[in-house]
Amino acid sequence: MSRWMRFGCTLLISLLLANRALADESIAAQIREHAGAHRLLVLGEMHGTRETPQLVQQIVESYARQGIPTQLALELPTSENDALRTYRHSKGDTAVRSALRGTKYWTVESHLHDGRRSHDMLDMIEALRVSLESGNDIQVYGIDHVPLPAESAPPGTRDAAMANELREWYNALPANARLLVLIGNVHGMRSQPSMITYPPMASLLVDLDQYNVRIEARTGEFWGCRGYRRCGSQPIPPFLGASPRTDEGSDRSYDLWVWLPRFTVARLLD
Repeated sequence: MSRWMRFGCTLLISLLLANRALADESIAAQIREHAGAHRLLVLGEMHGTRETPQLVQQIVESYARQGIPTQLALELPTSENDALRTYRHSKGDTAVRSALRGTKYWTVESHLHDGRRSHDMLDMIEALRVSLESGNDIQVYGIDHVPLPAESAPPGTRDAAMANELREWYNALPANARLLVLIGNVHGMRSQPSMITYPPMASLLVDLDQYNVRIEARTGEFWGCRGYRRCGSQPIPPFLGASPRTDEGSDRSYDLWVWLPRFTVARLLD
């Protein structure tokens, strides 16, 4: 390949990445506009994508840059919170990053790899640490109490426990703060779907000032699981409809649906 061809390819890739970043920023702004003054923002995701952590980072930082104390609750075990707290107040050096990545949660066996553990999630946590270091008021913590494999717990145990944990954090929020939750899209539903026999986490919190957003993509792939030990790359059915889409029905699962241009499989940890 000639020098000019390499330059052209590099420029094209840079333009594509810049366009994707602008698209994500536009969607982040749409989510904030629709969420308005709601203090609890539930973001239902498909695990195992590169794009969703980037989008969530943009939303968190956009609140924080306006002087709004912002908390991000993740579908991580609460046992990770000490390590997250230590990392958040560190300089992000190699040793402390290795310590965070070296906990039991991040070193899960491959057959239990449901897509939540990725370099992209760690990069989001690092970016928010840098934002905190710059003076923004940001907290990151886990709300999951049930260890892997979750299938060993009675149905609904995780959702009930996460709802209780989240309620405690919400009740302790400063008056002007926002609490964002990045959670699997079933856990984030406002109502119970027919496919499960227990109420999802978000449906147990409808008495709170919450706004629910489902994050989708028009095409691409994500890493997910279809039953225990059946994890892998999953295709996204093409979607050509309008984005965003709102729903006001009394039995709605989400208040808002947004579609990113594309999902790509996350850079999973080994």
